Amino acid sequence: MIKRNCIVLVAFLIASLGFSQNNCSKFYPMEEGVSFQYTMSNKKGKPEGTTDYSITEVTNSGGTTTATMNMKFTDNKGEEIMVSDFKISCTGQGIKIDYNSLVPSKMIEQYTEMGMEMDITGTDINIPNNLSVGQDLDDANVTINIKMTGMNMTMKVDQINRKVVSKESVTTPAGTFECYLLTEDTISETMGVKQNMSTKLWLAEDVGMVKQEIYNKKGALTSHMELTKYNK
Repeated sequence: MIKRNCIVLVAFLIASLGFSQNNCSKFYPMEEGVSFQYTMSNKKGKPEGTTDYSITEVTNSGGTTTATMNMKFTDNKGEEIMVSDFKISCTGQGIKIDYNSLVPSKMIEQYTEMGMEMDITGTDINIPNNLSVGQDLDDANVTINIKMTGMNMTMKVDQINRKVVSKESVTTPAGTFECYLLTEDTISETMGVKQNMSTKLWLAEDVGMVKQEIYNKKGALTSHMELTKYNK
């Protein structure tokens, strides 16, 4: 279960890069009630499940706008695998995704019920308004230390070498979009075992994440996710 949770966490962190806030970011016209659905496929193009996002609350305080995003991942058998909420904030320069709230609440609940304690540290994910081709973006990371009697375990995810590499037109079942292509390298580590991945992420103004591809350390495609429904 721990290994599976780590894999799901990595995918969740990468996908969450696509979200930003209404009126203070160019990406995603995010308002209460707006919803998105993404379909995830394996390397052979076979659907493995859907991830539904919906904005449940938007608040403003001290010049900062904060949105609460609900996420639900359902596998191709219709089984609900993960449900979680996370928060994003914006002040006009772009958005920040709170690393602490990115850890799924269901994962925390599972470990707590097993008598474990969790300590979460990290660096927020930043997406500025002024994206341009050739731009370097700040690294991000999250570290989860899990403690229980007779065992300590650390799960880490580092998102590095984040860059804006091009602008491209992308077509999905939800439509055709002009996108910025972002790339990054992701290093995950659980109990000393490392996994290296690279990611391509397509972002469209006023829509957000349109498509995502994840590759293994040999450069082979391992998963694909694209926008299939968008309701504003």
